[in-house]
Amino acid sequence: MYEELLKDPARVSLLYRQTMSSGRARLAEVLGGQVEVESSGAWITTSEGERILNVGGYGVFITGARHPTVVREVERQLGTHPIGTRIFLDPVAARAGELLTSVTPPGLERVHFSGAGTEAIEAAIKIARLNGRRRLVSMIGGYHGKTLGSLSVTAKSVFQEPFRPLLPDVSHVPFGDIAALTEVLRQYPGEVCVIVEPVQGEGGVVIPPAGYLAAVREACTKYGALMVADEVQTGLGRLGTWWGVDAEDVRPDILCSGKALGGAVLPVAATITTEEVFAVLDRDPVLHTSTFSAAPITMAAVCGAVRAIQEDGLVERAAVLGARLTAELKRIMAAHLSHHHYEVRGAGLLIGIEFADPAMAADLFIALVGNSVVANLSLNSDHVVRLTPPAIMTESDVEFLLDRFERTARTVAEQNPKYEVLANA
Repeated sequence: MYEELLKDPARVSLLYRQTMSSGRARLAEVLGGQVEVESSGAWITTSEGERILNVGGYGVFITGARHPTVVREVERQLGTHPIGTRIFLDPVAARAGELLTSVTPPGLERVHFSGAGTEAIEAAIKIARLNGRRRLVSMIGGYHGKTLGSLSVTAKSVFQEPFRPLLPDVSHVPFGDIAALTEVLRQYPGEVCVIVEPVQGEGGVVIPPAGYLAAVREACTKYGALMVADEVQTGLGRLGTWWGVDAEDVRPDILCSGKALGGAVLPVAATITTEEVFAVLDRDPVLHTSTFSAAPITMAAVCGAVRAIQEDGLVERAAVLGARLTAELKRIMAAHLSHHHYEVRGAGLLIGIEFADPAMAADLFIALVGNSVVANLSLNSDHVVRLTPPAIMTESDVEFLLDRFERTARTVAEQNPKYEVLANA
């Protein structure tokens, strides 16, 4: 059955429509009906044998696909003890906790593992409540997941409205506006949990003013608020530092990780806190649990991911490669689309290309797929095409990306010749 499906994209699409999501099937058909069946490094392969450069994947692939260090760790665990009883202790979980906290900001020493970034945020919200901070403040344009608690702090009405009522006592303030945040904290001293991304990924790669994270930390300390850094997308080297908060030497009270944490092999996330903040969970070890939390096979993936990032120097590689790609993409956009209103911005290997018209972003995204490059549109900003390339890209991978991006920009310019000439943002 599986071997037959590998050769029959139409059948795969039909099964999606019948058993899963017809919307996903329709979207795939718009993009050519591709079915991905294999991945390695920066590349995926379709059922028809086409190789496509993966600079998307929503930030998961900092280590690329099937990194040998991650695969070895997971295969070893698969062959011995993939899922535990949740009764006894597990050595690979202990090792994963040790490795992860060895690369987090000093003082973040306690970990709760989960399956996805939204679960990591849910855990952070619950830990904050246990510490007396029942009011939540997040940023306009922020994205923190779609389970009910996480959705409550994801400031996007199109996602929230169908599921109201959500959590009470939630405020949203402009990202980068420390005065607006301080005003809320001043009203509710000792009652607030602040959730902030170092860079808003799904918001469209929105980079705050220099010093913003340090100012958030200072305001939280002054008014007794807990600071949660949502690093599900920005962490583990994506921005050219281990964590986005590292750029301003900030230690949040809670740091959430995910996406790349499973080494692009298995889904896993983590909520990492200080000893003091985590103490509320130490009092009752079954107060917040999950059947597959810290499953041995996912913990092996965490060990492999952290090792691969360390041993291959991927944090430093992300900083260098990200600066190069951002500069090159700006050059290409200026050469072919200077008569359109756009902006290219990036931090490490989190790069956004924003257009005034969402249709232009869609055109660029679709044309990239047609040129064998897959990127992402941003969930909270439909006029931004987002690139999250792997840090393991080779020189030939980079050359392929730049060549295909230039072809794409040329195509989009030809498709949109009559737009009003505007200054580049």
